[in-house]
Amino acid sequence: MSSTHKHSVSDEPVTSALPGGDVPYDHTHEFDPDEEVLAALGYKSEFKREFSLFTTFCVSFAVLGLLPSFASTLYYGMGYAGTAGMVWGWMIAMIGIQCVACSMAELCSSMPTSGGLYYASAVLAPQGWGPFAAWLTGWSNWLSQVTAAPSVNYGIAAMILAAASIRDPTYVPTNYQTFLLTVFIMILHAIMSSLPTRWLAQINSGGSTFNFIALIVVIILIPAGTDREERGLPKFTPSSEVWGTIYEGTSFPAGISVLMSFIGVIWTMSGYDSAFHLAEECSNANLAAPRAIVLTSATGGVFGWFLQLVVAYTVVDIDQVLNSDLGQPFAAYLMQCMTEKMTLAILGLTIIAGFSMGQGCMIAASRVTFAYARDDCFPLSNVWKKVNPHTLTPVNAVWLNCAVGILCLLLIFGGELAIGALFSIGAIAAFVAFTIPIFIRVFFVGQRFRPGPWNLGRYSIPTGAVASAFVALMVPILCFPSVTGADLSIDVMNWTCVVYGGPMILVCIWWFVSAHKWFKGPKVNVAHMMLGDREQMIEGLNVERTMSRGSGQGAPEKLQKTASLVA
Repeated sequence: MSSTHKHSVSDEPVTSALPGGDVPYDHTHEFDPDEEVLAALGYKSEFKREFSLFTTFCVSFAVLGLLPSFASTLYYGMGYAGTAGMVWGWMIAMIGIQCVACSMAELCSSMPTSGGLYYASAVLAPQGWGPFAAWLTGWSNWLSQVTAAPSVNYGIAAMILAAASIRDPTYVPTNYQTFLLTVFIMILHAIMSSLPTRWLAQINSGGSTFNFIALIVVIILIPAGTDREERGLPKFTPSSEVWGTIYEGTSFPAGISVLMSFIGVIWTMSGYDSAFHLAEECSNANLAAPRAIVLTSATGGVFGWFLQLVVAYTVVDIDQVLNSDLGQPFAAYLMQCMTEKMTLAILGLTIIAGFSMGQGCMIAASRVTFAYARDDCFPLSNVWKKVNPHTLTPVNAVWLNCAVGILCLLLIFGGELAIGALFSIGAIAAFVAFTIPIFIRVFFVGQRFRPGPWNLGRYSIPTGAVASAFVALMVPILCFPSVTGADLSIDVMNWTCVVYGGPMILVCIWWFVSAHKWFKGPKVNVAHMMLGDREQMIEGLNVERTMSRGSGQGAPEKLQKTASLVA
């Protein structure tokens, strides 16, 4: 959208909050293609676009963190349905997850903003419902983002302390020590996430590369280095047991247990939206960002399943894995089938990969907080939406998320089930936020949606329908407790419905009591550049004419074209 070519919003491949006839315009600045697309969505560029397709994928894959994610959620994937649930469950769940990812990528191509899903919900919702749809999507997405880093870092802290227990069997980690170590990691990540964008891109490229290499090494190392035969066992568990025996980890029928085990898959695969939130820092965003989303989901799905297979074929005793004194199921599993040195080596790789993952989570969460604060969603939004003038990153948003995450970590003192709610929240809150705009797109939009350059074509509606059905099925399933009837007590309750449902109920009450009066959805910040205001445009023409005279360059053709746009 240069000073000589001023396109209206309807000329851009975007679905915008702005009226189709509006023409974003700034006589002092010549827009590049990315700025042009963003201006058509209603926003001016505030970040440097120093992320490429590869570096955007790197952040997204780092947030996905297959190896540390799997290690942190092994308790659920293996504990609910055993090895059969792991190998079958991952494949089945990935069908729904990949549909969600592809539908999200299509939205990202059409609306490449940091607000992402929140912006899409506001624009696509039926008339009058946009603000409420954006409100629900935004808060659900923020809950998933703000709990991501603390849950990841809790898992990493638990693995570090488990490694210490392996080296010194007399050492038993306490909740207090786990809390302090996790807080320390959170603060380190907040400091790192406050760095300039260029440094963040480089750090995450290195971290994601290590993450991927560590994943490959572990997938090879476990079957190659297992010492099961030295313990009088076959090198691998027979396939009939791996694929055909469902561990009775819940009081529900086998099919429901397998569905409940999806929490590990869903939580692990909930990070691919990071590319959406980095769209305003990505060059060629309406192609690179959606490609990064799909690439992250597909790569994660394939390699995640391989990791499930090697663990399923080498685990010795599921009960001992779940109930080990180490307090970390992945470490307990490794001790069953590996030497101590090999166990510590794999744990070391997982811990480093997890540190990179937590860093990526912190970056993505800060961009979400910034985008929502830009639209005054939060109390004190004026503080959280500030971009640091030195780093050109939302430093205030980073430290807000760090503080909220540390408060969430107090759940550690409530026991394993209480802190486990952080993982359930991440799974449900993320996929609810992912699916609200997809559901609206499928069932309410019709021809109002303008596909971006990356789109699903005729498969858009069927893919979105499968994605919506998958999430609608999984939300209640992930709230089920593992036991029922007389065995169900407050100690074994699934707290997800409380920890996620409670804040969302409060958010809804806030909407009906107050927020509906002042929250109107995305607040565009290019209104001052619109050609729709004739007086402002005439003033801009006068400035432009003066500048042209001052430079000795006539611009009659340019002014004539601009005047015709005003008319």
